[in-house]
Amino acid sequence: MSSFTDLGVPTKLAAALAARGIETPFPIQAATLPDSLAGRDVLGRGRTGSGKTYAFVLPVLARLAESKAPRRPMRPRALILAPTRELATQIEATLAPLAEVLGLRTLTVFGGVGANPQIRGLKAGVDVLVACPGRLADHLQQGYASLDSVEITVLDEADHMADLGFLPVVRRLMDATPREGQRMLFSATLDGGVDVLVKRFMHKPVTHHVDSAAEAPIEMAHHVLHVRHDDRFPVLVDLVAAPGRTVIFTRTKRRAKTLTRQLVQAGVPAVELHGNLAQNARNRNLSAFSDGSAQTLVATDIAARGIHVDDIALVIHADPPVEHKAYLHRSGRTARAGAQGTVITLMTDDQLSDVRDLTRKAGIKPTTTKARPGDALLAQLAPGERTFSAPVSPVAEPEAASTGGGGGRSRRPRGSAHPAGTRTAGATRGAGGSRTGGAARSGEQPARAGGRGQGGGARSQGGHAQGGHSQGGSSRGRRGGTGSTAVHTSQSPTGGAAAFSARSRAAR
Repeated sequence: MSSFTDLGVPTKLAAALAARGIETPFPIQAATLPDSLAGRDVLGRGRTGSGKTYAFVLPVLARLAESKAPRRPMRPRALILAPTRELATQIEATLAPLAEVLGLRTLTVFGGVGANPQIRGLKAGVDVLVACPGRLADHLQQGYASLDSVEITVLDEADHMADLGFLPVVRRLMDATPREGQRMLFSATLDGGVDVLVKRFMHKPVTHHVDSAAEAPIEMAHHVLHVRHDDRFPVLVDLVAAPGRTVIFTRTKRRAKTLTRQLVQAGVPAVELHGNLAQNARNRNLSAFSDGSAQTLVATDIAARGIHVDDIALVIHADPPVEHKAYLHRSGRTARAGAQGTVITLMTDDQLSDVRDLTRKAGIKPTTTKARPGDALLAQLAPGERTFSAPVSPVAEPEAASTGGGGGRSRRPRGSAHPAGTRTAGATRGAGGSRTGGAARSGEQPARAGGRGQGGGARSQGGHAQGGHSQGGSSRGRRGGTGSTAVHTSQSPTGGAAAFSARSRAAR
């Protein structure tokens, strides 16, 4: 198998990768790097978790270092466009350590936070600008940035940008870059609006398809649990109280907020991610999920792309998505870069036809089983001893609305106290926007648009990671922290679970 240096990556960059434990290219990297390093326009398709970030970060840095053009105020030399704030932040996290090795400067630009630090960064001069389209367009319009010196432009998750309605502003931004510059476009699918961008802006692109976007990874086990309506929450609590990281998807922001609060009340530390909370709350929650303070993330489809956290071994569709592409992107939070993972869809009687149609279009054949709380199957799907913290009383806190133009400040209630012994990992106040949860608005949407292996095996594989994608084999850490108590499911505090049946209908 080729090494990074075999593919043409400069020795200095390859050494920096090796120092981070990354020595073997993933297929999308091995396929695209020879062409992108040679300066050709590249069109790359790879499903989520395939390692696309390094596939464009490495040639961008290598070519900028080689060109030695001077860094000028307000004129970035390379532009990477991403559809959401989370994806832009994670791209920059992958990019910045490598850029530093080469003496290159990076900057991230997106809405929902104050513009002044971004303006200062642009005026100081930047080599690689990672940006969401809306905020970058604002800076251009106000004269704080120019794209006339951009040597390389990258569009990441181009299909998602099309889905979010970003195509008009992306076209304007691309028109502002030099036509002779190199362009790279990476996407899970190459259809519809993406094809419009390809035809307009790319010159004889070399296309690489490393997998089918319509297929789920073979390392991913799919299960549908057919449950009674009143059993949904007890079953969910049983699954997420097992050790390790879980992402739960809901259809609505209100449902994500409510479900997070109910999980915390039931003794499961959880944080939320949806579109009604400020950027600082979103950052805080993602940090808590990434560092293990809370090992359950309840999210809307805002988290279906761009969330790269190691060792997410379980994805649960608490609300089945409407569209099969959303199912695949949601499910792609697990089984990333060769790791194993399990995807579970909770299905009630009234959802039977929709879920069958959804899985058929997604190209998967899930194992469908009727399930009740306490069934042995739940322990097989989510192995390990269940742990619970003491339930936390909900504390009302206003949601902090966030707009694309500025950073909101969320307020914390005064005088809130944790019950004795409940300061477990993540088991802090349970209201949305509180320290259990909070999230913020998706990227900066310009318009509203539409682990575990099979059975009971080890729940994750770890080892070295590429941009948050695990590639190897470490087991999932235990849930909970100081103050957590290990109890059997039958002994768990189920106040939140028992009350769910009456409340969940209103939360849908």
